[in-house]
Parts: sequence; C-alpha cells; structure tokens
Amino acid sequence: MILVGEALRTDLYQLTMMQAYWKSGHNPIATFDYFVRRIPYGSYLLVAGLAYILEYIKNLGFEEDDLIYLKKQGFDEGFLDYLKEFRFTGDVLAMPEGEIAFPREPIIRVTAPIMESQLVETYLLNKMNFSTLIATKASRVAYAAQGRPVAEFGLRRAQGDGHLEATRASFIGGCATTSNVLAGKLLGIPISGTMAHSFVTSFDQEIDSFRAYADCFPLNCFLLIDTYNTLEGARKAAVVGKELEARGYRLVGVRLDSGDIAELSGKVREILDKAKLDYVKIIASGDLNEFKIQDMLARGAKVDGFGVGTELVTGKPNPALDGIYKLSEIVDERGSIPKMKLSEEEFKATLPGRKTVFRVYEDDRIMKDIMALEDEKVPGNARKVPVQVVEKGEIVFDTPSLKEIRENARKNLELLPKVYRGISDTPQYPVELSLGLKNLREKVVEKIKGSIR
Repeated sequence: MILVGEALRTDLYQLTMMQAYWKSGHNPIATFDYFVRRIPYGSYLLVAGLAYILEYIKNLGFEEDDLIYLKKQGFDEGFLDYLKEFRFTGDVLAMPEGEIAFPREPIIRVTAPIMESQLVETYLLNKMNFSTLIATKASRVAYAAQGRPVAEFGLRRAQGDGHLEATRASFIGGCATTSNVLAGKLLGIPISGTMAHSFVTSFDQEIDSFRAYADCFPLNCFLLIDTYNTLEGARKAAVVGKELEARGYRLVGVRLDSGDIAELSGKVREILDKAKLDYVKIIASGDLNEFKIQDMLARGAKVDGFGVGTELVTGKPNPALDGIYKLSEIVDERGSIPKMKLSEEEFKATLPGRKTVFRVYEDDRIMKDIMALEDEKVPGNARKVPVQVVEKGEIVFDTPSLKEIRENARKNLELLPKVYRGISDTPQYPVELSLGLKNLREKVVEKIKGSIR
C-alpha cells in the first residue's frame, strides 16, 4: 500500500518546526489528537484509513536522496544527520477501521517526542480524512439502497491515484463490487460492469450489439438499454434474453443510465415480466447519490441494484473532511501539562489532556458516547473504543482483512439507532464529556486566560 521513502510526503513546515525543535533542544513528549470538528452530512463517521498509517509508521525513515534534496533546500547539516537515523518511537491509539465516530472524538491519539509526533501529522490527515469521508459516503449510499447491492463505478472521475483508496473505502462502507479492475486485483474486491453506450452505437443495429455481447458473455450478460429509447431497448433485451434461454443461459440484467428511472424501471419490469424474464435484474446508474436513490425508491422504482460513481468517490457535495490534528498534552521535566486551543468560535476550541472514548450500550444499541480522561472509569455497560495500535514504535495491531473490516463496519452501523442513520435531517448523536474532562478543561481555560491578561 505504501512505498518506502514516504518521509517527504509532508508539509514543509513540519520539517522546519522539527529543525527548530532540534536546534533549541526542545523535544518533549507530546500527545496529539486526530478528530473531526464537524461532519459534512448525517450524524456519524465511518472510520477508514488506519492501515495506511500503520504501514507508514512501520517504514518511516529518510532515504539518502531525501537528505540530499533537503540539503539543497537549506536545512542544517546537523539536523540532516539526525534525520539519517530517524524512526518513530512513540505510541498510537486509534479507533479501528470500521468503527463509527462522532464530532470532536479522538479517532487517533499519537504520543511521541514532539519531533516525531509532528512529522506524522500531514500523512495521517491526508489518508484518514479522505478514506473516512468516502467510507462514510458509501455507508449512506448503501443505507439508501435498502439492502440492494451497490457497485462503485468511480474510477474515471476519481482524483488521480486516489482511486484505489476511494475504492477501498467504498467497499468498507458497504459497496458490494467495483468497476476498478486494478482494485479487484490488488485488494480482492469483486469486480462488476456492463457495457458503454459506445459499444451499442458502434453497431448498425442496437440488437446486434446486444447479441454480440451475449455471445461473448453468456454466463454474465448485462445489457445497457437506454442508448436510444429505453423501452425499445428493453424489448430488444427481452428478445436476446429468450435467445439466451434457448441456449441454456440466462440474461443477468439490464442497466438504465438516464431518464426518469423510477418511472422507466416499472415499464421495463413489465416488459421483462411479460416475456417471462422475471429473474432479470434492473440496475440503475447515472450520477446517483444517496438522496436520488432514496427518492427513487420512495417513488416505487423497480430497481434491483445501483451503480454509483462520481458523487461517491469524490465525497460530493463535500470533497474534504474537516479532520484536524491538535496538541493536547506535553510531558517534560515539570510533568504532564495539558494543552488546548481557545477560539472565539466555540467549535474550534480543543479539549486538553490524554482522552479516550467510551461507547455506552443499551438493549443491543449504542445510546451515547462519553469522552473521558485516560485514567477515568465510566459506569455502566460501556466499551472503550480506541485500541493500542503502536507501542514504542512497534506495530502491535493485526490489521483485519478488508472483508473483515467491511463486516465489522456493517455490524457497528447496525448497532446505531436508525434515527441517526437517516439521509437528511438527522439529530446529533449524544457525546458527553466526563466530569474529569470538564474539570480539566475549566482549569486549563482559566490558566490560559490568566496568562494573557
């Protein structure tokens, strides 16, 4: 998933701050929290991307050509000598992929000498923000589909090489298949697809294109029927379906890519059923998203599955997740010093100290989360969500297979009450602060205000 030599996939200021820390001898143990201030849609996040972070930490180091490049940028020779032996030596706690998270909760907590914990910030944000955004979007699309399979069709509209990450996250979120053949090979995700309009228009007669495709793929024949006229295309597909039957095969499905699919699908279903092809599936595609799918099914669409591309792999209408990485504690010769950011905008203020998240259950459903200090105990039926994934620089977490992550995500989402899974107008899930965390926040706020008076 990652090539050795990714140390320079970072922002310049991470390296300039590191050199300033190095030169000043200021390298205390620092704890940073990765969390999301606001969710772009809905009430929850589906966590994805941790596997990339663990691989990055495992291989993190500077290559000789990295150091040569940094020397040309004016970095100090002594600092570059330090980077020659650089390795991550800290601890990381994280919510595993497939967990659900909510605003302001620490999804990942990094504790390490500040030069180390500072360096990993950019890569961590890059991977976690994108994968979590797309996994969350996919879970919403899958929920809107009401159990019908969703195929991810986004490769051609994905942001460059991010297509593999988008496909992986979409699968975690609930997509059943992908059109992305490379993702199928590298990630083991089932692949699926039909044909393009160009295939149909390349033949003089639409039915000839259908017959050519059926002859080549009699065991897995899907026909695109809206190139010219959807209902005429359905009638021709029915002819080819009966021809396949006569050869001992079955037409698997037809795809609708345009028009009023809710209305057209009903008429297509009638045509297929009249031809005694009730087993033929109807698949819908064409700039779909969770809102369109929900509306389509509410109108009684006779659709058995969906292909979703652009809006899924780009996270539209919110192409970026507001995930941030903030300092919450420093440990030096004076002991533990909680840190926080104040802001005139309350939602931008951070929470101090080493924190964790407890999830409270009732009647096999999650009822609320409690953010608490590391050493606090929470009464009742509660589970600590983050787990140790890196200890003293060593990976101590066995990353599940992609299929296992997808299944864990499905189970976790099923435990979330439906009121919080709605496509629109969902209430805010309750996340409480423990008494200890509230008291610590008040103390730190008073200390900060006293120092700036």
